[in-house]
Amino acid sequence: MKPETPLVQDAQKLLEQSIIYYQGHPVGTVAARDPDIAPLNYDQCFIRDFVPSALLFLIQGKTEIVRNFLAHTLALQQRDKQMDCYEPGPGLMPASFKVMGKESEQYLIADFGHHAIGRVPPVDSCLWWIILLRAYVKATGDTALAHQPEFQKGVKYILEMCLVPRFEMFPTLLVPDGAFMIDRRMGVYGHPLEIQSLFYAGLRAARELILPDAEGSDYISGINKRLGGFVFHIREYYWLDIKRLNQIHRFKGDEFGAVAVNKFNIYPESIPYWVTEWIPDKGGYLAGNLGPGQLDFRFFTLGNLMSVMGSLASDRQMQAIMDLIEQRWGDLVGRMPMKICFPAVEDIEWKIITGSDPKNPPWSYHNGGSWPVLLWLLVAVAQKTGRTHLAQKAIAIAEKRLQNDEWPEYYDGKNGRLIGREARCYQTWTIAGYLLAKALMEKPDYLLLVNFDEDTEAQACAI
Repeated sequence: MKPETPLVQDAQKLLEQSIIYYQGHPVGTVAARDPDIAPLNYDQCFIRDFVPSALLFLIQGKTEIVRNFLAHTLALQQRDKQMDCYEPGPGLMPASFKVMGKESEQYLIADFGHHAIGRVPPVDSCLWWIILLRAYVKATGDTALAHQPEFQKGVKYILEMCLVPRFEMFPTLLVPDGAFMIDRRMGVYGHPLEIQSLFYAGLRAARELILPDAEGSDYISGINKRLGGFVFHIREYYWLDIKRLNQIHRFKGDEFGAVAVNKFNIYPESIPYWVTEWIPDKGGYLAGNLGPGQLDFRFFTLGNLMSVMGSLASDRQMQAIMDLIEQRWGDLVGRMPMKICFPAVEDIEWKIITGSDPKNPPWSYHNGGSWPVLLWLLVAVAQKTGRTHLAQKAIAIAEKRLQNDEWPEYYDGKNGRLIGREARCYQTWTIAGYLLAKALMEKPDYLLLVNFDEDTEAQACAI
């Protein structure tokens, strides 16, 4: 093992200082510890934010905090059916929690979106929770935890919430704007790629965790039925490369019946000019969203990277996504890995799509800002696809700035040169994302915590 550099040592110290304790035991990490800005809700532990910290703790053998986190967030899961439309439905995991009280009188309070921007429930929390539970089991071999009745119930509640029939006939998961990492209005309502990638990984993780008894077998069967059509749907209809773009360009509208080629009634006029210039001859990506008459051509990073880690994308598509990232490095990575989405929406489109959101101006925050936390996923997929040179290049870029910039939440500008205007410093998942990226480079075998191979089980069931 290589000796730790001063930069790694500083980051590790900051991460340990972010740990939250509940009744004397570690249960998570705060979102940020910026001494110059009021904490607001950054003093809480967010499920999505804790994931890179948790994965790092598992790699380091600090499993207690991850086990405690999983158990306490499970205890906060909504279980009762609510008649009140303002209350979360059964299966929902909180977006965040906070320790209140003192010493022996401490208790946890959860936020299910009641206090979030736009009052939107966190759809991604339950999916990240299942993915993390699988990672914990893989790291520790503690299958007994996942097989406990309460954990089995928790996973099944999530499945019931996600797999229930709705007013639609797509295999994908319908969600509102602001229901995941992009938690503000950004025109991603419908079937955004990030949720579909997490949904796919979550279903596969759940299938591994559920006991195959009489009841569990029914859930596993339901998962396999959903996964077969799901993979085809994403790979076939979300995929964009120059060949597919030419097909869309020549689509005929208003086609009917089973022989329709343009199944979602996408009009060629909806193709934005930028994508015809930006998409390379070699390379491609999964579109940001798909629905009736709607194809969002924006590149959303987390959704594409998770589609690689989860093997939602095919082997050919994985390599094409990495080809695109490498060829459009200046746009997607620039001075700080990496852009949350590309391109930003601007001018009148920005006013319409974001509602003139002053925190989401072009090339800032969730509208084209750069988020260092995405470094760990970029490194992970680069290793999975044999592009370790890209991982090394991205880490080197991050190391030049993160410590001097005090580990900010995000960066602004087309190339990520500016520290985010409203970014918190000492953001925990920025710190953990860097440390996790370094750890995965040193110990690539730990990719198994978050990696999924091609799914042969659902394919076999579909035949």
